[in-house]
Amino acid sequence: QVQLAESGGGLVQAGGSLRISCAASGRTFSLYAMGWFRQAPGKEREFVARITRSGGSTNYANSVKGRFTISRDNAKNTVYLQMNSLKPEDTAVYYCAAGATLSYDYWGQGTQVTVSS
Repeated sequence: QVQLAESGGGLVQAGGSLRISCAASGRTFSLYAMGWFRQAPGKEREFVARITRSGGSTNYANSVKGRFTISRDNAKNTVYLQMNSLKPEDTAVYYCAAGATLSYDYWGQGTQVTVSS
């Protein structure tokens, strides 16, 4: 079992920056690839970013590419999402997820990010 807890969400103005974190506990963090997803009101949850177990490879949704950066610190059992040049359409609940394979097995409870125009 892996427990995930997101933090760092909040209210930010358009054009601003925010970094959200996801702390993991339980099984060895470095065994899992990590992902960030988001869900806006009335919409389905969508993929945002993914990072491999070592942190050596990342990929992003087109909508955030060049603005968001995913990173991880395996010594701290934490994955981060640095969000720059935020837009109102980035407003959503952001979830982190952990997966030992191509799918995600564990999910956090989410953290709200609100971008005002």
